[in-house]
Amino acid sequence: MTGDGTRVVRAGLPEPRPNEPTLPGPAFAAHFHLPGEVSGPYTYGREANPTWTALEEALSELEAPGGGAGTVVFPSGMAAISAVLLSRLRPGDTAVLPSDGYQLLPALRERLEGFGVTVRSAPTGGDAQLAALEGARLLWLETPSNPGLDVCDIRRLADAAHRRGALVAVDNTLATPLGQRPLELGADFSVASGTKALTGHGDVLLGYVTCLDPELTAGIRAWRKITGAIPGPMESWLAHRSLATLQLRVDRQAGSALALAEALRDRPEVTGLRHPGLPTDPAHALAARQMRGGRFGCVVSFVLPDRAHAERFLSALRFVDEATSFGGVRSTAERRGRWGGDAVPEGFIRFSVGVEDTEDLVNDVLTALNQAKG
Repeated sequence: MTGDGTRVVRAGLPEPRPNEPTLPGPAFAAHFHLPGEVSGPYTYGREANPTWTALEEALSELEAPGGGAGTVVFPSGMAAISAVLLSRLRPGDTAVLPSDGYQLLPALRERLEGFGVTVRSAPTGGDAQLAALEGARLLWLETPSNPGLDVCDIRRLADAAHRRGALVAVDNTLATPLGQRPLELGADFSVASGTKALTGHGDVLLGYVTCLDPELTAGIRAWRKITGAIPGPMESWLAHRSLATLQLRVDRQAGSALALAEALRDRPEVTGLRHPGLPTDPAHALAARQMRGGRFGCVVSFVLPDRAHAERFLSALRFVDEATSFGGVRSTAERRGRWGGDAVPEGFIRFSVGVEDTEDLVNDVLTALNQAKG
């Protein structure tokens, strides 16, 4: 089996053809030539597109290098999350969600409950969702969680859920398939926002779902067709192009994120410091067993004394953009409480480490912290 770097560079590419591009350009087509009866892979633009196919094959190779996986791409991460939850759950079913997951999960919970689905929630840390599994139809995990960076044991929870007849989905956005492979750990669905580290340039909205079970894949694909939640061919092509540098970006970001976390450990104004790569982090032991290649993600979270202190810190940064999202080549940071959807202190900072020189980035952060003290 090839290494991660070789795989990301070659994933999903067609067989070489003389005088043809290595990665064919995006196919812009609402319809395709269709003489006679309906047949062939491409009939109408809402159902399939060659550019989607190439990206889906690439993502399947990354999520399950052993083969056999199927991927369905969507126009955003939330479209992918919604496709799994809304296509699998029926009135009377029970779902278990993380109480500390992505900030739009509570809004999705309200919608599910309005459809007659019972929703239970528990924190990611300590595998707390185990206690809520009885009678569940679907277990949703997010590890590492966003923005708190807690980690749960995917294999343990998946085994427990399957014994109770529940399917298991894992939001793998923060880890990426280079840092973690949920399907190998027993999950039925690996779901991610491609908007973040997967594409990495902050210019594409995308999501995807990967399954090993062909029936589950077919169900997700049918949901996309029915709802029309389809990605644009240009976005799909940009995402596939970006995969070639995924390992370079992920490894650089993970190394710099750990260096930043280590630099923050001794700052008296910093509390609640979290990064799974820190040996002192409560999630480190589990993350080290479950996540691949020392890739613990690009996000560092910490708390400054109050809102004003956090805003002074953000304003003082030179090489870091104040923006939401994470995983991009340019470092970003934000006071997460400004959105109002996460249970975090007013001074909580979610910091996404980019690919700048590590020393420059760390020095910038320490200088900004000194200035923020006033």
